[in-house]
Amino acid sequence: LATKLAMTFGEYVITESGFGADLGAEKFYDIKCRKAGLQPRLTVIVATAQALKMHGGVSQDKIKEPNTYGLKLGLCNLDKHVRNLRSFGQTVIVAFNRYAFDTDEEVELVRRHCEQTLGIGFAINDAFCHGGEGAMDLANLVVTTISNTPSAPLRFAYTNENSVEEKIFKVACKLYGADSITYSTAARKMLKKIESLGLSHFPVCIAKTQYSFSTDPKMYGAVENFEFHVRDIVINQGAEMLVVIAGDILRMPGLPKEPQAIHIDIKDGEIEGLS
Repeated sequence: LATKLAMTFGEYVITESGFGADLGAEKFYDIKCRKAGLQPRLTVIVATAQALKMHGGVSQDKIKEPNTYGLKLGLCNLDKHVRNLRSFGQTVIVAFNRYAFDTDEEVELVRRHCEQTLGIGFAINDAFCHGGEGAMDLANLVVTTISNTPSAPLRFAYTNENSVEEKIFKVACKLYGADSITYSTAARKMLKKIESLGLSHFPVCIAKTQYSFSTDPKMYGAVENFEFHVRDIVINQGAEMLVVIAGDILRMPGLPKEPQAIHIDIKDGEIEGLS
């Protein structure tokens, strides 16, 4: 109800579509927007110096240290995300989440790359340190960009009529950068089952690591020409989508058969059973 009211009466509705634009944004467009008939006016991709350094080959124990060279190398990852988002017809801007240990030189390097090389808007989000005032530049950039250069009508990565294998191919190869797709025996059986049940028109929801375009969390940067292995496919018939499990990713565990709430009580004025 709150979402419906916001969409009806709010001037702007903002949604967070999950970490990793190759995961969250693609699912938001190809599943949610397709089903709900939504047309986003703008996509904001969030970047940090730490993530860019990691994708530039800097070890995780050193990504908080100044390193403009590693940061510059990692910009290829941001570039690929921006290209992908633009392929959906989206106008894109970058929100740079600034941390206290980020240097002015590093921030300006990313700003110049966004504005001069990519030709997209850039704003620093400093809300963590300065509250709402720290996000004013980003808010103003969002409003101005929507007014002047809103996104084109949404272009999906695949059509409902594509086969399940075609849908996986268009996401894994055209967006992620894979050059081959392999299927386990279990996944092949599921493809036949999906076809026999007449569910091939469902969109695909790919579950993979968020740390890489590939299925290997250690393959940083803008990787290309890798094998994309489909381990299994799960039919979510109620939600009307097919969950494609790729690589070694583990899905979120479900709730236990016996919730801990059963064991929580107040005894002599003290709460017990919280853990």
